[in-house]
Amino acid sequence: MTIDQPVNLVYEYISNPKNLPSWASGLSASIRKEADYWISESPMGLVKVKFVEKNIFGILDHTVILPSGIEVYNPMRVFQNHNGSELLFTVYQLPDRSDEKFMEDSKLVEKDLKKLKDLLEGKL
Repeated sequence: MTIDQPVNLVYEYISNPKNLPSWASGLSASIRKEADYWISESPMGLVKVKFVEKNIFGILDHTVILPSGIEVYNPMRVFQNHNGSELLFTVYQLPDRSDEKFMEDSKLVEKDLKKLKDLLEGKL
């Protein structure tokens, strides 16, 4: 997803878990810190989210622990593209997910990233 904003602005916004509810509807309607995790109210129920430490490399990876206990690793990166930014988010197809469910998951992520883009570009 290309975002027409400087990479440092994009990274700072995304790396703050408190901002998740503003753009990540597939993951967070609300979020709070509890010990080493963030607890998020999601469409799947309460999930735990563990983020990588802030870094200078634009790495925004996070692990989501589903109510079932399954851990889902989500690689995410932001890097400079001329005066703007490129945001990459990898969606894995879990072993128990059908192709149809994987496509649904991918479309939800795409929708959330589009909302993030519009929010950061001042279109919302």
